Amino acid sequence: MKKIIALISVAAFATPAIAGPYLNVENNAGFSGSDFTGHVTDFHLGYESGNDVGSYYVQAGPSVFTPDSGVEETLLTGKFGGSINATDRVSVYGEVAATFDDVNAYGTKVGVKYNF
Repeated sequence: MKKIIALISVAAFATPAIAGPYLNVENNAGFSGSDFTGHVTDFHLGYESGNDVGSYYVQAGPSVFTPDSGVEETLLTGKFGGSINATDRVSVYGEVAATFDDVNAYGTKVGVKYNF
């Protein structure tokens, strides 16, 4: 089970309102019905920045893939993504993720967020 998540390009940003490096440790588990299929844990270093227009991030590092009935495997993975503020209450976001192995794998996520 190779799991990936991550990116979309964002507009050019002028003066950063938030910026800096970070550590992101994240675990994602998979299920098929009530059957646990496995999980992946990311140990990523990243950088994020943004301003009133939007924000972006990039992160990478090792990920430990642990299938329910199989051998654990550690692979290099990365994500980048961001969001653009369409209005004061609506933002559009996206992410691209990749796992680097014999056959590289990629995944995307896009969405719209409304704040009440």
